[in-house]
Amino acid sequence: MMKSHPQSTDDLAHFSGMAPIFPLPNVVLFPHLPLPLHIFEERYRKMTADALHGDRLIAMALLQPGWETDYEGTPAIHEMVCIGKIVVEERLESGRYNLVLQGIQRAVVIEEPTTDLPYRVGRFELYRDFYPKNGRVNHEVRHKELLLSFRRLFPRHQTDALFTQALDADIPLGVLCDLLTHALKIDPLAKQEILEELDVDLRSELVLTRIREALSAAGLETTGTKFPPEFSLN
Repeated sequence: MMKSHPQSTDDLAHFSGMAPIFPLPNVVLFPHLPLPLHIFEERYRKMTADALHGDRLIAMALLQPGWETDYEGTPAIHEMVCIGKIVVEERLESGRYNLVLQGIQRAVVIEEPTTDLPYRVGRFELYRDFYPKNGRVNHEVRHKELLLSFRRLFPRHQTDALFTQALDADIPLGVLCDLLTHALKIDPLAKQEILEELDVDLRSELVLTRIREALSAAGLETTGTKFPPEFSLN
């Protein structure tokens, strides 16, 4: 039976600084976004069981290139991760799990202590979005520019209703960038680059560039996605 647990905004208020690390080669988790997972490896079943009996937290990490040669060991990971909380779980008769992990906050691995556990554990430093006081970007303009470009890539009628509602909501620019990046079909390393950018102005530029690249690859014009639009000279 699937069990759901509502996420609290105070999930990390009493964070110990320690959490299990779940490294994958093709997954990047962002704050506020859900990630469905199927847990089948024995070491990660143990990780999941321990998390469910504890604070329900797991740090999702992207494996660095070359991980194939040491997958069963401790292959290198990108230091910037996202701490997530298990908000839905289902334990199968086989011992496997179906989970939904909800991203909470960016963090950096500062240490991987040696333990007797079959999975990796990290000590983390938490990071929040940085909004420069004298930023180079007008956030209202950039917000609209991102939405215009994204909706050109994914017309409204093709997007999930709840996702569209989230886009229409008055959310901070940093959160919007994460939401759009989550939806983009781009290389995990490109998503990791965006995860690692704490400066929201710079992050928004990275996301806008990726959307425009996707528009170009799809054969769609990128003109008309700038806000405010340029007027034609007649």
